[in-house]
Amino acid sequence: QVQLVESGGGLVQPGGSLRLSCAASGLTPENDGIGWFRQAPGKEREFVAGISLSSDSPFYGTSARGRFTVAGDNAKKTVYLQMNRLTPDDTAIYYCAAHRSGSVSIITSYDRWGQGTQVTVSS
Repeated sequence: QVQLVESGGGLVQPGGSLRLSCAASGLTPENDGIGWFRQAPGKEREFVAGISLSSDSPFYGTSARGRFTVAGDNAKKTVYLQMNRLTPDDTAIYYCAAHRSGSVSIITSYDRWGQGTQVTVSS
């Protein structure tokens, strides 16, 4: 059974950094990537970043480009999201998900989701 567990969220001041982790287990051969999404109160869930599990190629959404870095550790079966220069607009619940098929930025392309980890950027 596919299981995804996020960790690393918390409260950080504007301009600070956080590193989120997504520990994956039970992935099937069809799960070829891991994606990070976030959802702020009253807003739709949006794609942040993703990584191919076969090539380690990263993908970034508009909000992440230039500030966030996604990387994987195959030995630990963990994907990381390093977030720098955080702003209050980055406040959201961050989810990781297992990609099945389709565009990496679309929610329906993922078939398993973690429970999420809260990130709050505030002074």
